[in-house]
Amino acid sequence: MQAIDIMWVFLGGGIGSVLRWGVGLAVEARIRMRFRLGTYLVNVTGAFVIAYLSTAFMIDWHHRYGDMMSSFVLTGILGGYTTFSSMQLDTVQMAEDGRHGLALVYIVSSIGSGLLAVAAGVALASI
Repeated sequence: MQAIDIMWVFLGGGIGSVLRWGVGLAVEARIRMRFRLGTYLVNVTGAFVIAYLSTAFMIDWHHRYGDMMSSFVLTGILGGYTTFSSMQLDTVQMAEDGRHGLALVYIVSSIGSGLLAVAAGVALASI
């Protein structure tokens, strides 16, 4: 790990986090529902883009460090953009509010849609 890698992750993470915040804010302001659509869309689109770029540039999980594409884009921007922890928090909050069925649908559909998005990203990049 070199100082330049840390800088790329730092800058990309800031950009990705602001994008996540902005997308979540925009979606939640326009579409009012109990299902946390902003977090859901951020995670599914992020999963697709990470899979697509990783496949298109032939970057496997062993090589996600040490160059600008991996450090700045994959780990930084897209790592900051996606949010597994917010998805988990949203699920627990729905359950605590007594919306157990919605919480279950949310967590299962988030993970399932994320996996489908990854498969689609890999397939599209492999064409």
